[in-house]
Amino acid sequence: MPITATPARLARFAAPILLAAGLSACSPTQLVMRGVADQLAAQGQSSEDDLELAHEASAFYLKLSESVLRQQPGHAPLAAAVAGGFTQYAYAFVAFEADRLDATDAKGAQRLRERAARLYRRGRDHALAALETAQPGLRQRLADPTQLAALRLAPEQVALAYWGAASWGGLISLSKDDPDTVADLPLAIALAQLAWRADPTFGGGSLAGLMGTFEVARPGGSRQQALAYFDEALRLGNGRNAGAFVGKAEGIAQPAGDKAAFLDLLQQAVAIQDPPGSPLALSNEVMRRRARWLIDSADDLF
Repeated sequence: MPITATPARLARFAAPILLAAGLSACSPTQLVMRGVADQLAAQGQSSEDDLELAHEASAFYLKLSESVLRQQPGHAPLAAAVAGGFTQYAYAFVAFEADRLDATDAKGAQRLRERAARLYRRGRDHALAALETAQPGLRQRLADPTQLAALRLAPEQVALAYWGAASWGGLISLSKDDPDTVADLPLAIALAQLAWRADPTFGGGSLAGLMGTFEVARPGGSRQQALAYFDEALRLGNGRNAGAFVGKAEGIAQPAGDKAAFLDLLQQAVAIQDPPGSPLALSNEVMRRRARWLIDSADDLF
């Protein structure tokens, strides 16, 4: 996951980047930059279970990776890592803090939400730019049902579509006073559907959970279909993906006013214990933290 990189691990990449920046755009330079991009993309997927360490390291990782991505705009794995990094940072460390701050400092919470929206937009734009490089005109085609049906993603583009859709959804959720941004919801959903058609198992249930969230959010969405998506997320996660439990709690149980089911799902999320080296360790810790906060806030939510 992109927010797991540590400064110590990443610092060794700085020298090649600075060297490459001072050279002309020759083939050896491009090889150096591609090697750095490969390393950063791989580092973004490494395991980390210390949330505070990830928080401290993520800004350095994102700024470094973003600068390399500008030199390698067609590098799909790095673009996906950067888009995912901005999306996760916005969700885990900015938007969530805004939720917790709401009760005591509404203005401070709003400032954080505005920042989270900017971070989500940044993540979305990186994902869309990489997809456009591979498939020119993709954003326009998302808005045309006749062209959308013919769109297909290559395997390496699924992560880009997932993170692009997730960050887009996050941006829309924080932009209720911006009609133009809210009007993009069908495009974000269409992008998620492209990923779903290519690989519905992506992320061990993460994509299925995103589909459920979009189904709940879209005008005229089907609760039954949303429930099917969330249940598929739970199945694909094999009981190890805390986000699947939290997603169903917030997407199905809370709107239905079912406090008992809401608490049960959240308690299952909190109870998950990650094996050493689990790729879900960090995202699960983020969602366990949210689950605990939601449990403590349940009386105010129902």
